[in-house]
Amino acid sequence: MQQKIVLKVDMKCNRCRTEALKVVAKADGVNFLGLEGQNKEKVVVIGDGVDAVNLATNLRKKVGHTEIISVAAHDSK
Repeated sequence: MQQKIVLKVDMKCNRCRTEALKVVAKADGVNFLGLEGQNKEKVVVIGDGVDAVNLATNLRKKVGHTEIISVAAHDSK
């Protein structure tokens, strides 16, 4: 079952944004990733079996402050 994870990441520049997307893209089970929000500060991840806590931890190590906004089942219609 797919899930949708929304993370708020403190991305101050385009380099930080690029690094955050690289970290998410390397995670196991990711089918889609994108940016949301007025300042593109939210990372949206859709995938099967993605570990939200592990993903947030890796983002904190590489980019900076990260918080999990939501984790929900995703209907793929």
